[in-house]
Amino acid sequence: MKPAAPLPSFSRLLREPVLLLAFGFGSGLAPRAPGTAGSLVALALAAGFTGLPFTLPAAALWLLLGTVVAAGIAICGSAARRMDAPDHPGIVWDEFAGLWLTLALAPAGFGWWIAGFVLFRIFDIVKPWPIAWFDRRWKGGLGIMVDDLLAGLFAGLMLRVAGAVS
Repeated sequence: MKPAAPLPSFSRLLREPVLLLAFGFGSGLAPRAPGTAGSLVALALAAGFTGLPFTLPAAALWLLLGTVVAAGIAICGSAARRMDAPDHPGIVWDEFAGLWLTLALAPAGFGWWIAGFVLFRIFDIVKPWPIAWFDRRWKGGLGIMVDDLLAGLFAGLMLRVAGAVS
């Protein structure tokens, strides 16, 4: 088994904007659970936008999320090549996109966001079918992004169902 690629220094992140984004503004440098650290930063950024998903028109929200995803495919692919690692664990832009998808689908309210964070992390860590299937087969920037987008979709749909029955 190939050893994990070493983490870049924070100064390298500052010199290489693609790595700064891919490593979630430094959150991916966390020595343990970088995906969770990246998801926490993504949650904080979303909360910092003062409920942006609830104030944007739906079309603008989905355009913004689509831009985050499209950029993420390029960002994650470039970072993986620069780090010489197909899916470096410190690359967390995919967690940002996946969690933001969950939040975009979540019913209004910060409690739903917390539930979304927990569900997203569970789906991202456990990777039930078909998430694991895509994770094993798709490579490059899209491969890095797809499992987190599916985890975000699953978590968001669960929240939608829970919101509809509550």
